[in-house]
Amino acid sequence: MSVDCWQEVIDAYDKLFENDEGYDVIIYAGENENMEELHAHSIILRIRSQYFHAALSNEWAKKKDGKFILEKPNVFPNVLKVILRFIYCGKIDLTILEGPDLFRLLMAVDELNIQYLIPRVEKHLIKYQYEFLHQNPLRILETIYQNESFTSLVDFFFNKICENFVNSDKFITIQPHLLEFLLKRDDLHLEEVDIWDNLMRWIFAQYPNIPKDITKWNNEEVMIMERTLNGYIPLIRFYHISLKDLYDKVYPLKELLPKDLIDNLFKFPNEKTNIDKHLPRRSKYDSVIIEFRHFALFASWIDKTSNVYSRKIPYSFNLLYRASRDGDTIKTFHEKTDNLGASIVVAKIKNTNQVIGGYSPFDWSGFALWKATADSFIFSFEDYNNIETGKIGRVTNKKYAIYGHNNCGPVFGVNNNVSCDIMVRSNGKWSSEPHAYPDIGIPGNYEVENYEVFRVCYKGFN
Repeated sequence: MSVDCWQEVIDAYDKLFENDEGYDVIIYAGENENMEELHAHSIILRIRSQYFHAALSNEWAKKKDGKFILEKPNVFPNVLKVILRFIYCGKIDLTILEGPDLFRLLMAVDELNIQYLIPRVEKHLIKYQYEFLHQNPLRILETIYQNESFTSLVDFFFNKICENFVNSDKFITIQPHLLEFLLKRDDLHLEEVDIWDNLMRWIFAQYPNIPKDITKWNNEEVMIMERTLNGYIPLIRFYHISLKDLYDKVYPLKELLPKDLIDNLFKFPNEKTNIDKHLPRRSKYDSVIIEFRHFALFASWIDKTSNVYSRKIPYSFNLLYRASRDGDTIKTFHEKTDNLGASIVVAKIKNTNQVIGGYSPFDWSGFALWKATADSFIFSFEDYNNIETGKIGRVTNKKYAIYGHNNCGPVFGVNNNVSCDIMVRSNGKWSSEPHAYPDIGIPGNYEVENYEVFRVCYKGFN
């Protein structure tokens, strides 16, 4: 018979940590008036930590009077005590630390290579120190800039904090290296024109004596502003700014921009989508057709709310299928989308700016199977660059809302053996004819440049 006495062992090591009897390691944690001498046992540290195994090796160890001496001036004593207790007995009490010390703990466990503690500390920070995180965006940004292994913190910043921070007064105090880090990101949940506006706001804040009216600048001021802006120009995705916003927001500052950029933006606007392939649209959504604002609108349509500009999207939209990536075949479409639940279909009509598609609360599996629902809809953007051109058509004939057939692509609406509201035939041809949905201006027959299918999952706001 075997007997487990783990709790007694844990309690014994906890007691040893508290009274440090027989210690042979002295750690000087913190610095100056915050420095504290902590005691530990080398055998435990070496066994439980790769970092301490190396630090206490014959090659690296420093000894005095038979005891190992370690100096950790960058780790606060209260933080190191939490870590040492975990090393000794596997116990960690994060509730005794407030926001600033939890941040220090996160940095310390990374430095000490206790990687399995990182997600636990991140989770506690996000759940119980939510207000602190919102009040300290610069601190979070500096932390994730130094180490992007803090994946939960990265997601929290860009999903929950980033937009408000960029639009806040704190943004103009950001250091240049952090500004560059932000502008390089593809997952900023901001329209490109808003990023441009805030970049100019930051630049003007660096030179408060330079007037905002460019016509009043002297030659020296032009040179200063041009030199400051120059390093950030390659990081702005100008080709994802509407022509109207380019004229209103960018063109007035043309003296600061490279001539070839101005020529490409304003002399050849219809060719701009072919110029900027190395800088994709910014979005956490993996789409080559639409942007964040479209997904925000889809979420409001799914929820049947009027809050179309909300940034707090309660759904995840995960790419299942892209024709240009996965192969434009019916077989591949079903392999990628069957039995995976609700989805949004998004298609770009060839040689136009029109984007059409629809939402199904069901997956696309079945063999000549009609699926009834009151929640599906189709949509059309006459010009996908102008979200105001978006039209929605909610199902009117609920019995024939969705059609699953393994020989067809996505099909919305009743099949009259000729056409449906949106139908991808077995030969890959697209057609539309109003039946179970209202007429929202989708052509009868058309070719599609590309289409994507996104799985829709409810995630709430937390």
